[in-house]
Amino acid sequence: RRLKMDEETTTRTCRLLDLPWEDVLIPHVLAYLPLQQLVSLQRVSKQFHDLIQVYLANCRTFDLPSIGPSVPKEAFCSMLKDNKVLQSLSLQKCTDWVTDEELLPVIGQNSHLQRVDMGGCAWLTRHSLVAVSLSCLHLQHLGLAHCEWVDSLSLRSLADHCAGLQSIDLTACRHLKDDAICYLAKKCLNLRSLSLAVNANITDESVEEVAKNCKGLEQLDLTGCRVRNYSIRTLAEYCPKLQSLKVNHCHNVTESSLEPLRKRNVAIDVEPPLQRALVLLQDVLGSAPFVNLQI
Repeated sequence: RRLKMDEETTTRTCRLLDLPWEDVLIPHVLAYLPLQQLVSLQRVSKQFHDLIQVYLANCRTFDLPSIGPSVPKEAFCSMLKDNKVLQSLSLQKCTDWVTDEELLPVIGQNSHLQRVDMGGCAWLTRHSLVAVSLSCLHLQHLGLAHCEWVDSLSLRSLADHCAGLQSIDLTACRHLKDDAICYLAKKCLNLRSLSLAVNANITDESVEEVAKNCKGLEQLDLTGCRVRNYSIRTLAEYCPKLQSLKVNHCHNVTESSLEPLRKRNVAIDVEPPLQRALVLLQDVLGSAPFVNLQI
């Protein structure tokens, strides 16, 4: 009877935090919780705070969009202060507060980063991109969409140190011109995905250089760039693995250069002329019966 009472007492006093942290709680419990819940869990007690800090110090993926832009700067610094094993870092929705001051220490101590998304972070400067290029030599994916602080010198630094880069989003990086993109293409030969969208400074010169150097290219976004048929034909010639091409608002690109790519089943965001005409005709006719113009 006494033995039974002892067993019951042991059962009653067993608590969650008594389980092994690194062998049980972190891989089998915390790994399945959203980051927002982990942040809240830190406030429960000092023990829970210490547990979450151990988890964050060994976390390989840090995705801030899941907890939104309301995370204070102090919390960001606290959560990542001990982490030196990050492989993926996303700051996509933290545009309201992330600056070089918070980001540089994180980049400096995480040399294993392979994916970084700084898209839309308007308060950063070129120093953050230079820090990424110097620290993250194994970088494969980089998001810089709508980062107008990206300039030619910082992009050249990236190209010099991150030759294994596979994808980069430079959408609306309006300070970049052909010389910077050409330099990137000559250094980063493994590029598979590239966005140069919403930049009127980009011309055929960039597309030609990308096509001739990055022959494994699969996705290219040229939306709104000042490109013409000539460079699109070069793209078709040198990039046999191309799967997707965006040329909307490229008014000098016509069907004569796009047709060979369509025949290869490349996804193009601009409809063929006949298809566009049929859509417009249906809009005009409204509910009238469909007219088949194909002969």
